[in-house]
Amino acid sequence: MKKGLIVLIAVAAVVLGLFFWVKNSYNSLVYGQEQVSAAWAQVENVYQRRADLIPNLVATVKGYAEHESETLESVIAARSAATRITVDPEKLSSAEIEEYQAAQGELGAALGRLLMITENYPDLKANQNFADLQAQLEGTENRIATERMKYNDAARAYNTAVRSFPKNIIASIFNFETKGYFSAKEGADTAPVVEF
Repeated sequence: MKKGLIVLIAVAAVVLGLFFWVKNSYNSLVYGQEQVSAAWAQVENVYQRRADLIPNLVATVKGYAEHESETLESVIAARSAATRITVDPEKLSSAEIEEYQAAQGELGAALGRLLMITENYPDLKANQNFADLQAQLEGTENRIATERMKYNDAARAYNTAVRSFPKNIIASIFNFETKGYFSAKEGADTAPVVEF
C-alpha cells in the first residue's frame, strides 16, 4: 500500500511538473509572439507617419514647381502602392516583409527624386513650411530605421525560442512559426561611387 502511494505521488509530481513546464513554455512563446506583433505595429506606424507627411510635402512643392508634375505624380503613385500593402502580423514571413519593404523602397526613391528637384527652386528651399516638412520627414526616416531594428530584435528573440530545444516541441505542437526579418537591400554592402 505504501509503495503504491509513493508511486502515485511520484507520477502526480511528474505530471504536475510537466504541466507547469508546458504552460510556462507556451506562455513564453505567446509573449514572444506578442512582442513581435507589437514591434511590427510600430514599424507600420512610422511608415504610416511618413505616408501622412507626403501629401503636405507634395502640396508645398507643387506650389513652386508646377511643371514637375511627373515627379509629383510618381510620389503620389508610390505612396498609394506603399499604403495598399498590408502584412498580417501572424504571418510575418521573409517574403511578405520583402514585398512590404520593396513598396516602401519605391516610395523612398520617389521621395528622393522629389527632394532632388527642390534644389532647382531656391524659394522653395527657403520656405519655412517646406523646411519643417523636410525635417519631419528626415526624423521619420530615422524612426523607421530604429523601429525596424527593434522589430528584428523581437523577431530574433522569438525565433530563438521557437527553434530552441525543448521549447521547439511545444512550438510545433501549438503551431508557433518563425517570423521574417527586415534585411538590407541588395547591393547595400557596396559603397556608392562618388565622382566629381
